[in-house]
Amino acid sequence: MKDNNANKLGSDRVGSLMVNFAIPSIIAMLVSALYNIVDQFFIGQAVGPLGNAATNIAFPLSMLCTALSLTFGIGGASCFNLAMGRGDTDKAGYYIGNSVTMLVSCGVVISVIAELFLPLLLVMFGSPDDVFPYAMTYVRITAIGFPFLLMTTGGGHLIRADGSPRMSMMCNMSGAIINTALDALFVLVFGWGMTGAAVATITGQFVSGIIAILYMRNYKTVKLTKNMFIPRAVHLIQITKLGIASCFNQLSLMIVQISLNNSLKFYGAESTYGESIPIACAGIIMKVGMLFFSVVIGIAQGSQPIVSFNYGARQYDRVRRAYKLAVISSGIISIAAFATFQLIPELIISLFGLNGKEALEFGAKFFRIFMFFTCINFLQPISATFFTSIGKAYKGMFLSLTRQFLFLLPLIFILPPFYGIDGLLFAAPTADFMAFIVTILMVVLEFRGMKKLESA
Repeated sequence: MKDNNANKLGSDRVGSLMVNFAIPSIIAMLVSALYNIVDQFFIGQAVGPLGNAATNIAFPLSMLCTALSLTFGIGGASCFNLAMGRGDTDKAGYYIGNSVTMLVSCGVVISVIAELFLPLLLVMFGSPDDVFPYAMTYVRITAIGFPFLLMTTGGGHLIRADGSPRMSMMCNMSGAIINTALDALFVLVFGWGMTGAAVATITGQFVSGIIAILYMRNYKTVKLTKNMFIPRAVHLIQITKLGIASCFNQLSLMIVQISLNNSLKFYGAESTYGESIPIACAGIIMKVGMLFFSVVIGIAQGSQPIVSFNYGARQYDRVRRAYKLAVISSGIISIAAFATFQLIPELIISLFGLNGKEALEFGAKFFRIFMFFTCINFLQPISATFFTSIGKAYKGMFLSLTRQFLFLLPLIFILPPFYGIDGLLFAAPTADFMAFIVTILMVVLEFRGMKKLESA
């Protein structure tokens, strides 16, 4: 066994470690987000608003895959790094092996469920009648790639926990590059429309997933043996406890997305925009917003091994420094994103093939109102990951639920009866501000407790 990489987490400068781990993580997350953005771009150019709306209707299934991949990716990585920080190397490998098995297994189960119940699922997700056939075509194919999607997303966390952030980045980049190239070929050159975009997506996911699986055969920090891949309740419970916060965050996002789609369909029909335009605009804006959040989440994930190892080793000053660096860098990115969303929303919308007056009007309004508190809503995901990284999964889980589930979801139903479709837009900044206040209170209390542990 070699532990040089793990030891660096407790001895190298925190700033240097953050750069080394966060930058590859950011790139990996951006590349992952580009899977959806690229499809949205090419479909918008070739198919139009109905195709854009179809990818938004299909998005909850991708969110479900992401939720489970984070459960076993972040959960397994956190358990592994905490064990290594405590010097418990004999147990550490089981967290990685069990996580890999669950990632592949869950991907297969979701794929089968999607294929068997797809028409019912799309209706539940809020698909208008004119969007339904496009969504059916797209998801029938992309569902085949769900096992590889989970392995790519979750496996990236496990690879990064092994001290190989660049390999994690390359795993995601390879799939995204293939997806982009094939999208251009299949959609624009061959004219395959939704089918072409779907085939390009699963091809990229297959390549990335295989790379992640092959890496596990030569894990650096510990040697992974066959028995480590056999699921055991004692390990899965620990993994799930630390990964459940990120899982619930994604599941709450999925529930919000489904509720928002259905509400946009209902209140859009009562407005001048109709059913499909609000859903198409929302899909574009939410996925563009994901590019910004990908940077924030990448920073949070980059800090995870540093925070977990040093908390396990009781080096609390290094834990605080890592968190503060994550907050400062995310804050700078958030201010830049806020300015972009407020200044040039029409330009962003038009890049995805939506050029009609109603689409540009609603899209600009959605950007400026729904994303108004982009400048502060970075703090919640950074802090939720922080609590998970120090082994306090219940706090991370609660914080993950605040913005989406506890605040935004009720507001989606409370405000529109009074303000129509505009009520859906104002629900988001209201929820962002409330989650921001809760996050500050929880972090301040945690740091006070950490000071007491340090003094003791």
